[in-house]
Amino acid sequence: MGAYSYKALNEDGKTVKGILEGDSERHIRSQLRAKKLKPLEVLGAGSEAQANTGDGLDLSAWSRRRASRLSTRELSLITRQLASLVKSGLPLDEALHATAKQSQKANVKRVVLQVRTKVLEGFSLAQALGDNPTAFNDMYRALVRAGEGSGYLSPVLERLADYTQTSQQLQQRIKMAMIYPVVMLVVSLAVIIALMVLVVPKLVKIFEQGKRELPALTEGLIATSEFLMNYGVYLFVALIALYFFIKRLMRDPKRLRAWHVVQLKLPVIGELVKQINSARFAATLSLLSASGVPLLQALNISGQVMTNKVLQEACDQVAAAVREGMSLSRAMENTGHFPPLLVQLVASGETNGTLPQQLDNASKDQERELEMMLGVAMGLLEPATIIFMGGAVCVIVLAILTPIFEMTKLG
Repeated sequence: MGAYSYKALNEDGKTVKGILEGDSERHIRSQLRAKKLKPLEVLGAGSEAQANTGDGLDLSAWSRRRASRLSTRELSLITRQLASLVKSGLPLDEALHATAKQSQKANVKRVVLQVRTKVLEGFSLAQALGDNPTAFNDMYRALVRAGEGSGYLSPVLERLADYTQTSQQLQQRIKMAMIYPVVMLVVSLAVIIALMVLVVPKLVKIFEQGKRELPALTEGLIATSEFLMNYGVYLFVALIALYFFIKRLMRDPKRLRAWHVVQLKLPVIGELVKQINSARFAATLSLLSASGVPLLQALNISGQVMTNKVLQEACDQVAAAVREGMSLSRAMENTGHFPPLLVQLVASGETNGTLPQQLDNASKDQERELEMMLGVAMGLLEPATIIFMGGAVCVIVLAILTPIFEMTKLG
């Protein structure tokens, strides 16, 4: 049986969409008619029409990849449900079917049912997950493979659910910390632009009536106001175009690496990047090593969760050094890119034979330090935004009031 997506008309003439399992498209159409639905379109996992553009881009393949992606929250939820169902003794295919039924989102249901189809065909769960790497990354599949090999799939799935949930919480904390200063900055810019576009032009007419030479500050304010009024839309479009142009430039690995080198050298931001990546590295390596994944494979996978190219290369150097017989802590220390506390805890774990536990402690310490750094960074950004807004408004007020005072004295 396979998973099929469908479009159909109900008795009220409204279009409905959904996912059904069946042996063929004909079987799915029969099921729809039995439910008093008129089939409009039935598509299997691999039966979508291929829409190629002139430059050879497969649009349907691209859309399927996007549709098969799962958010961190969705992945955590289905992993937790699957772990509970497997732990209760339910066969894997039935556990997958129940997980799919509980989901309200069509793309999640489609992904889970595709995995179930592969399992019914005789593939292992790890192999079935391998058909959808956009939803289940290398780390996820490696852990499932280790869990199946050791016979402890349910505990491994529970660890995975904890890990994905922790990752989601960390991402949310970072986003929440950024919301207030970003909103303040946007409001500040909006107020300044409103003053320049709405208030200044009205005052300019008063100055023009006086026909006196205006101060340089006022002349500059008027010129800026006229520029925003005449070319503001073009400036906005140019900024958006610049954003996408830079994004396109960053697709080149050399340019991206150069930017990541600069990123690590920036004050505050560089330390934040190191802390975020170190926390991910330690948490992933802890989970993999605790689940029985070989250290070298665990290092290769852990490096992939790091977002900075320089730190990824450092992880590759660590893996190469460990392959040659060097201890993990010494290899990490030699790169110079890992926090000293993380290196010390790894060394302690290697000495005491408690590497997974020490890595877990290290990841928690890194997360706590990250939260403190975020608090400090946001604490600095908030007054900086207020000073920026106050300074800009002060300059505008001075530029407006100076010629008015001069006109009053002359009068």
